[in-house]
Amino acid sequence: VQLVESGGGLVQAGESLRLSCAASGTIFSSSSMGWYRQAPGKQRELVAVTTAGGSASYADSVKGRFTISRDNAKNTVYLQMNSLKPEDTAVYYCTLTDIRRNFWGQGTQVTVSS
Repeated sequence: VQLVESGGGLVQAGESLRLSCAASGTIFSSSSMGWYRQAPGKQRELVAVTTAGGSASYADSVKGRFTISRDNAKNTVYLQMNSLKPEDTAVYYCTLTDIRRNFWGQGTQVTVSS
């Protein structure tokens, strides 16, 4: 499985970004997909995850601002990030989890200036 993220960039506080992650290879329909992030000097943390059935869960810090969605036909997961804050600055990683293991993308940088 290969995961390719896109959509990161530099924005000002209060603005929005949409991240995309396209998965390729052998994808099981039961897989979950999600986003993690890692800020400098901090541990990688879960941002949002969505199951194959479409249910979603979020970190408390992004609830009400971020929305995760997926297009199963395209094996793609999205993260719509609104009302961005400087503390959202991090490298965002896409992940896919199935019965084999966790797969990770290479990461995309999101920088939010104040």
